[in-house]
Amino acid sequence: MKSSNSILIKGLKVGAYRIPTATPEADGTIEWSSTTLVLVEINAADKTGIGYTYANEASAIVIDKVLKKIVVDANALDISSLNAKMISAIRNDGQVGIAMMAVSAVDNALWDLKAKLFDVPLCNLLGKAKESMLIYGSGGFTSYNKKQLQQQLSGWVDEGIQYVKMKIGTHPEKDVERVKEARDAIGKNAKLFVDANGAYTIKQAIEKSFQFKEYNISWFEEPVTSDNLEGLQFIREHVQPEVNIAAGEYGYNLPYFYHMLKASAVDVLQADATRCGGITNFLKAGSLAEAQQIAFSSHCAPALHLHAAISANNFYIAEYFYDHVRIENMLFDGVMQPENGGIYPDVSRAGMGIEFKYQDAEKYKIA
Repeated sequence: MKSSNSILIKGLKVGAYRIPTATPEADGTIEWSSTTLVLVEINAADKTGIGYTYANEASAIVIDKVLKKIVVDANALDISSLNAKMISAIRNDGQVGIAMMAVSAVDNALWDLKAKLFDVPLCNLLGKAKESMLIYGSGGFTSYNKKQLQQQLSGWVDEGIQYVKMKIGTHPEKDVERVKEARDAIGKNAKLFVDANGAYTIKQAIEKSFQFKEYNISWFEEPVTSDNLEGLQFIREHVQPEVNIAAGEYGYNLPYFYHMLKASAVDVLQADATRCGGITNFLKAGSLAEAQQIAFSSHCAPALHLHAAISANNFYIAEYFYDHVRIENMLFDGVMQPENGGIYPDVSRAGMGIEFKYQDAEKYKIA
């Protein structure tokens, strides 16, 4: 029997869109020429919530064939229960990767819908801890030449973003020179982060950290693969105190974050609500980090993370990832722009404050 205060979900739709990159992009371990966005739309009580993930279009199939039947006719207010049921349903498919990104997209849409049902911005529903989300400009791909690298990073600094990150690791022998070029472009006051995407060995990473010292690096992301918790912990102990080791973007479930924190592997725990089970588990990961007095950071998808990020007490900084910023500004209305190095939510709009531009996106639709 449904309770009298149930608001039943009437429908769920899903689509996949592949958007070519502006130029070829690469990091320390892979290269790519397009990004796929999987979008979920959920309807209840004449309101529509949207959520998304950046994942292979196979995630859309999981949503349509496995998760949709769990969500439709359920109570839109019971997000915790629905999240648990969806994760249980993908047990035999593996509660990671494509299947977990499918769960994430649906969970994000449920939160947007719930806030819209109460006609409040999502940050008010969750409870704000901060007024804005500090960001770092992220790009500096290893496929960029010197001019592209310097223009992108200095452009963010000129816009008031005082933290920037570049990719390293494709050609380790060139990384010190590239870091020098980046520092020359952004000046001495902006904070410079580097991200190896797991391309280095443990000894390489420690050696590079000392070679980068002259250029005042304050964040070293995934110096080795994030699966190597002992390696991350060893590097964390042996780099300069001012260098924060960051990892966690490939976390798909709470045990992943628990074990990373238990291993003392990071100074900053990263999580991605488009991968880790949606906003529901993103905030749980943040609480795990808070219990360990570890700073928390969001990976990519800044428009989607905004409201959840400012609801976490220990949230430090969000990745303002070039490729996703470009897509979100192209395909969504209501995307907030940086102001004084951070992003403020539009509290005049309910939910996450963004709406999908279906007509503009149609030419990219693949599923």
